[in-house]
Amino acid sequence: MIRLDNLTKIYRLKGRKTLVADAINAVFPTKASVALLGRNGAGKSTLLRIIAGTVSPTSGRVVSDGTISWPVGFAGSFHPELSGAQNVRFVARIYGVDTDELIDYVADFADLGQHFHQPFGSYSSGMRSRLAMGTSMGIYFDTYLVDEVTSVGDADFRAKSQRVFNERMSNSGAIVVSHSMPMIRQMCTMGAVLDRGQLHVFDDLNEAIAMHEAILRVPPDVIGD
Repeated sequence: MIRLDNLTKIYRLKGRKTLVADAINAVFPTKASVALLGRNGAGKSTLLRIIAGTVSPTSGRVVSDGTISWPVGFAGSFHPELSGAQNVRFVARIYGVDTDELIDYVADFADLGQHFHQPFGSYSSGMRSRLAMGTSMGIYFDTYLVDEVTSVGDADFRAKSQRVFNERMSNSGAIVVSHSMPMIRQMCTMGAVLDRGQLHVFDDLNEAIAMHEAILRVPPDVIGD
């Protein structure tokens, strides 16, 4: 279970105020797979990072009775001067999992060959995505945060990523951000729509999609992410 208690996030840049979350109260049930919907710039990725704990809210809090992943496939926290293997080793220590097991898993999953032992800063964007996805899937979480994860890599890698992620979902929940409605319908059991700082949660995924599509038909007035 993940609970948002009066969660508020405000950005101020050059005198402009952007409201991402306005005293949101919501509950995501244990093992639920929730589609997080909203127009571009609504703040979906920011909300995911707040739930992950990598971005602090302006006020309010996130409460969970289980473990929560960082956004799956996110490579922004890897150190550019460390090799892929060294970065994975560091992550294993942070999350308290077996270091050798995680390194072996990621080496096999990412299939980077000799690049696995070269500096992360020398990687192409595709190689970074492979390392990040492998690291994400190598650790078991109660809830996975997903931000367009299956859009990275070639067709074979995307298929492998989707297959492994589906296996994880047999015992875990997820909060999923994606522009692909087929993927949303395949992966999710309920939905939430973020619009103008408010989060509308629906037990029925179709109701969430209907609200999302209605919002997209209305021209945006204030956009912020």
